[in-house]
Amino acid sequence: MRLEAIRQALAALAVTEEVEVVKIIPAPKPAEGEEAAKPTEVREKVSQTMLFTPDYKKKGFHLDIKVPPAELPAAAQSLIDQGFFLEAITGVDWPKEGQIEVVYDFNHWDELCRVVVRARTDRDQPAVPTISHIYSGANWHERETHDFFGVKFSGHPDLSPFLLPDDADYHPLRKDFKA
Repeated sequence: MRLEAIRQALAALAVTEEVEVVKIIPAPKPAEGEEAAKPTEVREKVSQTMLFTPDYKKKGFHLDIKVPPAELPAAAQSLIDQGFFLEAITGVDWPKEGQIEVVYDFNHWDELCRVVVRARTDRDQPAVPTISHIYSGANWHERETHDFFGVKFSGHPDLSPFLLPDDADYHPLRKDFKA
């Protein structure tokens, strides 16, 4: 299936992060007349590659990958080489983490195979490379994401306002935006 081919093509680009895993160890069965002990909670940090194959019926996509911003053009090139088209680009504001996540949705022309590519960048000066030279349709999506989240797409040919007024100095989809 196409999913495995694109999974292999993107695997080397995926971010590896330290994640905390919580294991619950059941308490031993108490002796007669003794009070039951509580289960033990064990936390450990493990490295995990941020490449997932979620349940399509629950999530709406087949593959979810997090890449460093610098790898976005390589991921886009792999996807276009495999016959994928770009559906959308948007952002997610993570103020507590001090990050903006740029989210790219791709689909395949010949068979349903949806791929989500994510990249996080610093919230104070959000910037990622453009993919508009790979997917020309990304031009408008990147301009819209720039308008609403303030993400700068380095190398983009024209980040002039797309939907907001020319003099807008605000980004209305950031969580700290006040109308």
